Amino acid sequence: MTRKKTIFAILTIIFLAIIGFTFSQKNNAKADSRIKIVFWHEMTGPGQIQLNKFVKEFNDSQSKYVVVPQFEGNYNEAVQKILNTHGTDASPALFQSMDISTSQIYHSSYTTPVQKFIDKEGYDTSKISAVARAFYSKNGTQLSMPFNTSQPVLYYNATLLKKYGITPPPVNPSYSDITRVATELYQKSGKKVKGLSVEIYGWLFEQFLANGGESLANNNDGHSGVPTSVNFSGKVATKTMQWLQENIKSGAFMNFGAGSSASANEMAAFLSGKLGMFLQSSADISQLTAGTKNKLGVTYYPHPDGQKSNGVSIGGASLWISNDKSSEVQQGAWNFIKFLMTAKSQASWQVATGYLALNEDSQNEPVLKKLYQSQPEAKIPGQQLRRTKPNNTNSGIFMQGLIQERTLTQTAMEQIYNGSNINNSLVEAEKAMNSYITSNNLANNVKQK
Repeated sequence: MTRKKTIFAILTIIFLAIIGFTFSQKNNAKADSRIKIVFWHEMTGPGQIQLNKFVKEFNDSQSKYVVVPQFEGNYNEAVQKILNTHGTDASPALFQSMDISTSQIYHSSYTTPVQKFIDKEGYDTSKISAVARAFYSKNGTQLSMPFNTSQPVLYYNATLLKKYGITPPPVNPSYSDITRVATELYQKSGKKVKGLSVEIYGWLFEQFLANGGESLANNNDGHSGVPTSVNFSGKVATKTMQWLQENIKSGAFMNFGAGSSASANEMAAFLSGKLGMFLQSSADISQLTAGTKNKLGVTYYPHPDGQKSNGVSIGGASLWISNDKSSEVQQGAWNFIKFLMTAKSQASWQVATGYLALNEDSQNEPVLKKLYQSQPEAKIPGQQLRRTKPNNTNSGIFMQGLIQERTLTQTAMEQIYNGSNINNSLVEAEKAMNSYITSNNLANNVKQK
């Protein structure tokens, strides 16, 4: 290359760099001129991928706001960051917070209830799942908007049941229906296949009570006042623990224990054909269908014999608006929430993540219809959600200290699974939780009733 050509090439590169820099600056100026909405979330994997797509779609759809998503670790880590940064420049305008932190966030007084924007705009919430909304409301006020939402369901290996000539459980099974299937599978397989597994998990304990219509905490599970005591040893709780203990003892049910290793072993056993049924989150459906060639069956959460199912509550997280930001920023956060709750967005969310589409019109979206055509069982969790009428016992437990409650009920479950006296185990956990509640209420100047 000649000296002139070299100089020309260098000048060309410099010119193009200047043009590129100028173009970038203009774009940055455009972005910077918009109102920034910092959004803290805890999504990983497919959830984070889809959430980033939503952010891009929203940002491209209008010119006033720019949502900036930031991953903040797991749910527990994020809650502490939210509480510790409120009132500073570091705090988010919009954040995602897990279900069991609802009472804690509410009592912090750090948020603007989304009800304010619902009332201001006359936003129609009737299309959004009533059960999901009820979980995050207080005295008729919508505190936050439900987002990544799941419900517990029963999964069964339909191929395995067919192999042994066993009639599958009905879509809305009782405890006896599950016992029949589990016992038949255990016996017909020569005791090589366990019938059912129920992980030692406080959330599942809560759901048994919800579906049986029994409050875990007084004051209507905290919906009509701050709880001052809990009831772990009621009729439904006792009957359920008897059912589990008897079938574990017979060998028809499997005890995988508690924790992440328990749930991993449970799923591995199911996918390998060593376990016929198990109870777990509806959000697992995508992983299950991808992990096996066997036909997957799904039913509603089982209910006690001799009574109708009351319906289960939800799990997951919701979206909250911080009150330490300007009205313009809060409005932008609300606008993004509305975008996420459209029928199209919710349908895409369920397909991508396995979380339930909360907008009832999502059922008409082509992308969700396509999913149901290839995986009919994916309809069941949403049907369970839509058929449930919210009441105090299936709308979550509005109480601080739910992590403590789950630790205690899991200890009781573990003892019971291993053959301990059911009433003694439940009452012991109950007394420990009541002691915790009394101390916590005293520290927060809440009168015991």
